[in-house]
Amino acid sequence: MQIVLVTDAWHPQVNGVVHTWTYMVRELSALGHQVRVIEPSGARTVPAPSEPELRLALNARAVVARALGESPPDALHIATEGPLGWAARRHALARGWRFTTSYHTRFPEYLAERMRIPAALTYAVLRYFHKPSQRILVPTQAMADELAAAGFARLQVWARGVDDERFHPGRRDALHFPRPIWLNVGRVAPEKNLAAFLELDLPGTKVVAGDGPALGRLRARFPDVVWLGGIAHEALAPYYDAADVFVFPSRTDTFGLVLLEANACGTPVAAFPVTGPVNVVQPGVTGVLSEDLRAACLAALQLDRRKVRAAVESHTWRGIAEQLLDVLVPAAPDALPAAAQGRAVRGVEGKPQV
Repeated sequence: MQIVLVTDAWHPQVNGVVHTWTYMVRELSALGHQVRVIEPSGARTVPAPSEPELRLALNARAVVARALGESPPDALHIATEGPLGWAARRHALARGWRFTTSYHTRFPEYLAERMRIPAALTYAVLRYFHKPSQRILVPTQAMADELAAAGFARLQVWARGVDDERFHPGRRDALHFPRPIWLNVGRVAPEKNLAAFLELDLPGTKVVAGDGPALGRLRARFPDVVWLGGIAHEALAPYYDAADVFVFPSRTDTFGLVLLEANACGTPVAAFPVTGPVNVVQPGVTGVLSEDLRAACLAALQLDRRKVRAAVESHTWRGIAEQLLDVLVPAAPDALPAAAQGRAVRGVEGKPQV
């Protein structure tokens, strides 16, 4: 199958969208499929407001037109709602092609936090963007329920995996600080709610690995925290291994790949009981969820690391790639048998779409 992926988020950016689709390209290629990625590197770009490493294509329509041409691929997936995503949407609709989309990022909440743009306005724009999509892929059922309540339709749960060859229990000697070691890995940005973790009265040492627009402000406010800065994804495993508990204070993530990566290394998670963690963490097994984040941290410290690792061993990226193949749709209008057109779409576990 020839699959075209359109994404405004790609290397050298470091985020969950890039990690997810990098693994999908690898696994789908290993399964014998051809995956072509339309991403910003071939475009004239400008930095996104408040995110200079995120480049937005200025000539997105020309880039997409050259890349897609007039012949539809077997499947077209638009992963992001940026300039390339909008251009691909326009190109496909003008030619009657079908496509699927993803909802990776809570832009309404992020833009409200960073730029004071009303969330209702952003939700309206995103509903319009995704409305022609045959299936909107979301990472959890909780996210699907939220979006359904916000007026989105044809929602399809498509989960996430973990690279268990890269992330697995190791020597636990990468961090030489007083224990217990409380670790957070990810973007250091306002919407990640890091202060809720850093303000906690906890024994031992708090460690943050990551970079982002809030790094300078938080580093000055919390000088006792160990700030590791940005660390390449392939180099993170020893830090997950060394931590005693992975603390995830975000209330806005749609999933949180770092939760599975920490668990794969045997490190339990402490988080709030919100969308993302509620669908990833097995309470009392792989972590603890509570509105009292300090209590969750201390309780997670008591969990059996061997059981944490065992609980996530089935979450492979190969399995997630196979699920993706089940939910993609033929791009060409005449590729789907007439009897199948309009038929209710079934989920990857046999459940109807929302």
